[in-house]
Amino acid sequence: MEEVLIFKVEKEYKNKRIDQFLSMVYPEFSRAYYQKLIKEGNVLEKGKPIKKPSFKIKEGQEITIIIPPPPSLNIEPENIPLDIYYEDEDLAVVYKPPHMVVHPSVGHTSGTLVNALLYHFKNVSEYQGRERAGIIHRLDKETAGLLIVAKSEFAHKELQKQFQERLVDKRYKAIVSGIVKKDHDLIDLPIGRSIYNRQKMGIDAVNPRDALTEYWVEKKWEKHNLSLVDIKLHTGRTHQIRVHFSAIGHPLLNDKVYGFKKSSLKSEEAKKSSDILDYHALVAYKIAFIHPRTNKKIEISLKELPKPIPEIIELLNKS
Repeated sequence: MEEVLIFKVEKEYKNKRIDQFLSMVYPEFSRAYYQKLIKEGNVLEKGKPIKKPSFKIKEGQEITIIIPPPPSLNIEPENIPLDIYYEDEDLAVVYKPPHMVVHPSVGHTSGTLVNALLYHFKNVSEYQGRERAGIIHRLDKETAGLLIVAKSEFAHKELQKQFQERLVDKRYKAIVSGIVKKDHDLIDLPIGRSIYNRQKMGIDAVNPRDALTEYWVEKKWEKHNLSLVDIKLHTGRTHQIRVHFSAIGHPLLNDKVYGFKKSSLKSEEAKKSSDILDYHALVAYKIAFIHPRTNKKIEISLKELPKPIPEIIELLNKS
């Protein structure tokens, strides 16, 4: 079944290219995929197809996207570099870099983490299908960090139970907009599909589900109006950290969906580096769980924080 999405052009997007606009407001698909949809006549304004990806949009326009039903995916192993932090016969813990999609879908049929897993591991659990081979939990495309991968079906089922019972300890670091007043707090706000924009998650939602985020403030940069926070997720809702911190007035730095202009780093030095401006300042740096076969606790941390967080911290500390 095809899917129809409608977006209204807000002031901050006027005069942008249509392909750029779509990739910003709905980053589930790549800009190249949106260009393909435009050329196929599946992006419309006032019922008429927009003919070119370079079409400049205007404030107040309503853009309609028709997403065709997904074709049957042919998932192939791909020799994509993969950092493996832990591995045994049942499972592995790997690092997902920013801008990598976790599993194949429409618009992302290659270059995903699953393509890499199928190449690097002889056996990967296909308990939930080949297109989700080994995948127990996910990270957003823009978010870097550690993921547990199931190699055996036994481990897949048992680890799923741990996630469902909230036994997996997931830790993140993020740089957020504004000076967070409470050094430690719990954000207890249910999350669901936004009633204002169904392409986003939000706390104003139909049938929201409970969501709990705990955080500790590690550093504050008064001059730049930014804070570094350590985060523990007690639940695993879609875009939970991004939605929660946006809801309390502290959107993630560089979050173009939930932060927009409020979460951009205003610095001449930052503008010189696309890395600093183009990556979410969010990383899943530590994960701990019980090994499903040995019942021993496994705790894995990144050796170092990935870009752009170290670069941003260095920039903020010296300016």
